[in-house]
Amino acid sequence: MGKKKKKKHGPDGDIVAQNRKARHDYFIEDTIEAGIMLMGSEVKSLRLGSSSIQESYAQDKDGELYLINAHIPEYKASAQHTGHQDPRRERKLLLHRRQIDRLMQSIARGGYTIVPLSFYFNERGIAKVELGIGKGKNKGDKRQTSKDRDWKRDKARMMSHKHLD
Repeated sequence: MGKKKKKKHGPDGDIVAQNRKARHDYFIEDTIEAGIMLMGSEVKSLRLGSSSIQESYAQDKDGELYLINAHIPEYKASAQHTGHQDPRRERKLLLHRRQIDRLMQSIARGGYTIVPLSFYFNERGIAKVELGIGKGKNKGDKRQTSKDRDWKRDKARMMSHKHLD
């Protein structure tokens, strides 16, 4: 028998979509897990893994948090009129009141935004979103991050060659 491939996991389950650009564009200071209100056909579409959260963000509306601009394509095998016509509709995030208040305070500080880092299914099969509280990077910060990453890689390479000699 062949070896089983290990699946990529989120905090507790299988990752469906990741926003890799978020860690490049923002200093992520804190993360939080949130539930998301989805229709049945959206869940099926998510399980296929064809969603995108690259340009999405969370926003406050009437004391509730909504995920804006996340793309979950229409599930082709579903009935015609399931209500899932708009793939980029606003989706309500499910959080406790205390968590929402804490997130709103961090946004009010200025310069901070809430970005989704990943969509995943936990071990119970429930769709979750990992949200990050981030402060935007400027060009110089991005360059410095890249330099630091390259230096760490080169340092590790030099150290491994040193041990071989």
